[in-house]
Amino acid sequence: MRLPTDPQADPSRRAWVACPVCDDARHCATCADRRNCDDHWRYLISNDGPVVHLQCPRCTHMWSLNTRPGTSPRPGGGSCP
Repeated sequence: MRLPTDPQADPSRRAWVACPVCDDARHCATCADRRNCDDHWRYLISNDGPVVHLQCPRCTHMWSLNTRPGTSPRPGGGSCP
């Protein structure tokens, strides 16, 4: 079952990370060179400090990713020291 696109999804808020479900960028030379590809981006739904919440526009999978492993979000959602 495919999820609908999140109402918070905005194409102007993007992230370039691999989707853990469809891995649609697997054979893309631009993505392999770690450049921003016009085709293989993810919706950046929101963030909680270093944790970003993403949705793949291709398969609509939603997941969270800690962009700073070893840290955790501060209580109350603040990200500044």
